[in-house]
Amino acid sequence: GKSLFARDYKQHIRHSTDDFVLAPGIRGLVMLVFTLPSFPYVFKIIKDVISPPKEVDKEMVQQKYNLVKKHDRVGRMADSLEFSSVNFPRTRMNQELIDEIVKLAPTEIEFTDDEVIIKHVYIERRMIPLNMYLQDASEAGDTLAKDNAIIEYGNALKDLIAANIFPGDLLFKNFGVTRGGRVVFYDYDEIEYITDTNFRRVPPPRNEEDEMSGEIWYSVAKHDVFPETFGPFLLGNPRVREAFMRHHADLLEPGFWQRNKERIQRGEVIDFF
Repeated sequence: GKSLFARDYKQHIRHSTDDFVLAPGIRGLVMLVFTLPSFPYVFKIIKDVISPPKEVDKEMVQQKYNLVKKHDRVGRMADSLEFSSVNFPRTRMNQELIDEIVKLAPTEIEFTDDEVIIKHVYIERRMIPLNMYLQDASEAGDTLAKDNAIIEYGNALKDLIAANIFPGDLLFKNFGVTRGGRVVFYDYDEIEYITDTNFRRVPPPRNEEDEMSGEIWYSVAKHDVFPETFGPFLLGNPRVREAFMRHHADLLEPGFWQRNKERIQRGEVIDFF
């Protein structure tokens, strides 16, 4: 598969003229992503210094990608082709892109007279980031596409649960929409097994000071997750919230996640479609 991709990539370079550019969308804290607009793939480089609040390093990110590579992806996690020492024509690399790589991942880039060499890169099929898809659907007044994308987002989470995968970061920017309208997860730096995760209900405030405080009043361990808190981060748009609550309100219930965790721990193989 990697050999076929490399052959296809070199053939495309010979018969195209556009430049490699930074991929559209919100810039990630862990990966630097660029693309060739005429070629349906993205190229992802792990940054040398990963910005807070992320608590991972390069080795940990590589381990997460390896976990996904070997796991049942249930049609909901993008497969990555991992390459080392990939050469790009220097004349086809946008200067803004080169400057960004030199700034954020200097150990991953080398230059020759006519080539830019990236030492380690993940290559995936390009998708429309879900946050951009929802924004475009809103601007176009396409409520059906918007509703379908939210339904697919919830279905993706439930399929991942069936595969014993908790994505970690559930923000829409970490999911993409394929050409067929399927929602797929592609940001793996915070991924965990469901069975390693502790799903908790938010404790009630002890007093008025707790309730009014800007800080949480309860302890949080490393693998604690509070599904009730997903709503404020994901469902600020009333139309998105309405569609989500109609089809996937159970994803905001700690009991739903805990019950599925217990099913997996019992050895049950949960159906996905």
